[in-house]
Amino acid sequence: MKADPSFKFSFLELADADVRGKKVAVVGGTGGLGRALARVLAARGAKVLVVGQTFRDADKPHIEFVRADLSLMNEASRVGALLPAESLDLVVFTTGIFAAPKRQVTAEGLERDLAVSFLSRLVILREIGPRLGRDLPASSAGPRVFIMGYPGSGQAGKLGDLNADKSYSAMSVHMNTVVGNEMLVLDTARRLPNVGVFGLNPGLIKTDIRSNYLGGNKFLFAVVEGLIGMLNPTAEEYAERMAPLMLSPALEDRSGLLFNNKARAILPSVGLTAPHIKAFLSESRALVARVKSPHLV
Repeated sequence: MKADPSFKFSFLELADADVRGKKVAVVGGTGGLGRALARVLAARGAKVLVVGQTFRDADKPHIEFVRADLSLMNEASRVGALLPAESLDLVVFTTGIFAAPKRQVTAEGLERDLAVSFLSRLVILREIGPRLGRDLPASSAGPRVFIMGYPGSGQAGKLGDLNADKSYSAMSVHMNTVVGNEMLVLDTARRLPNVGVFGLNPGLIKTDIRSNYLGGNKFLFAVVEGLIGMLNPTAEEYAERMAPLMLSPALEDRSGLLFNNKARAILPSVGLTAPHIKAFLSESRALVARVKSPHLV
């Protein structure tokens, strides 16, 4: 990752007054980094709606829950329709897994990592994009969308077999989800000029996301995550660091920026040209079209 010298963020402690009353949706907010962000924001008075499969924060005030299986595009479409996009200040996408050693397929016939970690986000963003921020007061900073992945990694993606129907490599498939999410930031920032759209690269943080990639080997998973936990910040520490950035006035008119886990701006990956992004997203939408109604693609 290379630093983007065009943006400098001075870290400030997040005051409750900066957060109180903000309306936030965290897609993937029932676990890992999404849950940590949801809890940090809710603890300071934001009204947070989390989307996922298992709700663990029923005892926490200001957090509401929508159950959804985001491996399914029709479920992603339902979530998009349910989200009160008109009044949301922040939408954060954290849902994700790693591709498994052997190819896994959803009930809709899509490669599972691609479906969960990228295509579901594409579907939801297409659904909520035109409605984002319509009911926010003129004095607000406007709606912001944060897409978590690994932007700035230098990957460009491989077209022609995004669903891995012809051949399968776990790392190759996962890199396509990484690239897809970075493209989603850049493309959405271009398409929705009245919405601030940003990419987040959290680096290595101890969560459950790698369990799928390690093939269910509990011992190996414990060792790997133990080492990651020793050398990197916790999910809670990451959330505390990033929340002030996500609400900062400094982001106004800076849509399309990408950030590392220290809230420092990083440059996009080389090779993500406009024609390449268009071709990649077109193939992605064609995959979604295989399982969804045409007007929702």
